[in-house]
Amino acid sequence: MSEAAAAVKTVELKILRYSPAKDDKPTFGSFEVPWTDDMSVLQALQTIKDTLDGTLAFRWSCRMAVCGSCGMMINGKPQLACNTFIRNLPPGPITVEPLNNFPIERDLVVEVGGFVKKIESIYPYIIPKEPKTVEQGPYLQTPAQMAAYESFSDCINCMLCYAACPQFGENPDFIGPGAMALLQRYNGDSRDGGQKLRLALIHGEDGVWSCTAVGVCSDVCPKHVDPANAVNQNKTNSALDFFLSHLPGAAR
Repeated sequence: MSEAAAAVKTVELKILRYSPAKDDKPTFGSFEVPWTDDMSVLQALQTIKDTLDGTLAFRWSCRMAVCGSCGMMINGKPQLACNTFIRNLPPGPITVEPLNNFPIERDLVVEVGGFVKKIESIYPYIIPKEPKTVEQGPYLQTPAQMAAYESFSDCINCMLCYAACPQFGENPDFIGPGAMALLQRYNGDSRDGGQKLRLALIHGEDGVWSCTAVGVCSDVCPKHVDPANAVNQNKTNSALDFFLSHLPGAAR
């Protein structure tokens, strides 16, 4: 063996494999992969798919921690595979599993239909307070008004917060931290007038009051969105709306 070959570093990846159509239960497969200091877990998975097992299934797209596609459990923690580097992990084996709290579609791919419905349900767009014609010009806001919601607009829908959320794990109908962060992005926008439409989701049995305030959703967020803060703001808004609705003369 040459000195160059002897110097090649390798790492073992233990990957959960499961195809519901043919497997009774998930099992782990083991792969030995050569790696360099600039190699991400996503690149290791691509190496496995390209050279060792072409049947391995996982999602990915941008490779720059922007699209949110490659979320998975890496050594038991929800992380983006493209933004998790082998050099920063303990010596192998590295365990790679699909995101917790979601049904497995195949291998590292989870079903996202329920999550998409939650996002759709919160009216994820600006509903103008007052319609304006093109001639009347754009809807304006100050830098301070933008700062009130800007951090929540950084969510990339990676679902890591849902994989970490114990309440979502117990109750899949819980609206969850990601949807609440996106909801607050629009509720906090000075140009938006759709707050009343979103109140039913906030007040509801599976709304913000189901949150047990563990806060781990914010710990795992790769974009520092702080969904726990969004949940707390919506709890405040929900309580205020309930209080105001019981004042004398309040509209019923």
